[in-house]
Amino acid sequence: MTAEEHRRSGRASTPTLHDVARVAGVSLATASRVLNGSERKVAESYRERVEQAAAALGYTANISAQAIARGTSPVIALLVADIADPYFGLIASGVARGADEHGLVVTVAITERDPGREARILHALRGQRPQGVILAASRSGEADSAALDELAAFPRLGARTVTFGPGGGRSVQIDNRGGAESLGREMAALGYRRAIALGAASGVRTSDDRLGGFEAGFATGGGVVERTYRGGFARESGAECMAAALTDGVEPGMLVFALSDVVAIGAMTAIRDAGREVGADVAVCGFDDVPVSRDVTPQLTTVRVPLSDLGYAAFRATVDDDWTQPPTALEVVVRDSTPRRGVPE
Repeated sequence: MTAEEHRRSGRASTPTLHDVARVAGVSLATASRVLNGSERKVAESYRERVEQAAAALGYTANISAQAIARGTSPVIALLVADIADPYFGLIASGVARGADEHGLVVTVAITERDPGREARILHALRGQRPQGVILAASRSGEADSAALDELAAFPRLGARTVTFGPGGGRSVQIDNRGGAESLGREMAALGYRRAIALGAASGVRTSDDRLGGFEAGFATGGGVVERTYRGGFARESGAECMAAALTDGVEPGMLVFALSDVVAIGAMTAIRDAGREVGADVAVCGFDDVPVSRDVTPQLTTVRVPLSDLGYAAFRATVDDDWTQPPTALEVVVRDSTPRRGVPE
């Protein structure tokens, strides 16, 4: 039966693998080997007939069937905390770039920085048999043990796992502490001596590393972080923490270090809402160098992290047998949100 005869026969509009095999004149097993990615060899003449029949019928291979044939599906699972955060958006763009080069599909799941939700998502992903799993969300210490236990199950299913920071399997490292130390030293060199820090809850690794690094670097130049306000990674958290700091009192010339650019931009809004000026009155710096940090006024001082490249490196870790992370340099970028101050006598 030809593809045209199949359409005229009035069969269901969604073609099946049986239909492809019938139109191609081959066995069901042969059609499955061609379309579901089996490693068993198929004669080229049969392969061409099957592919032509599938195209004529509009057949799309079933990912679950491919997973059975191959052991894994052509999918890379990426777990992020918040897809609206440009930090994770840039990582996702790098992962997607690598997946496109290899003809793979990226699925994105949102953990909302909830270890229990993260573990449930990982458990559900087992059934999809992804080729690789990338866990990009910032995590705390013991609270994520259930998620790491789930992550440990994937290698037994033939999937490579990659984490940002410490974790099971391969890991992509960001020198959050070192980058923040460099920023702290640079701010002291610009003449700042008093600072307020805006961070996430104690125990969140990314936040702790950045806050600790900044405080250490700032101290080398005689600077002191006088107060730390803790919230989250969202812009709204930055605004709320900064509003609380302003209520407690922020003298002109004070520096605000936020654990991320998104939090810093929220802080800048709160400063303006209070009738204060960002930069000349209250200086602000962040971390990550997401694109919007160059679009705000004044432009935001920050630490440049090559997030898209790191996402690409994480993807390569899922497909390369012999993988090592390429060198990752973080760079302090000084902009108008932190003008030079006169160094105190």
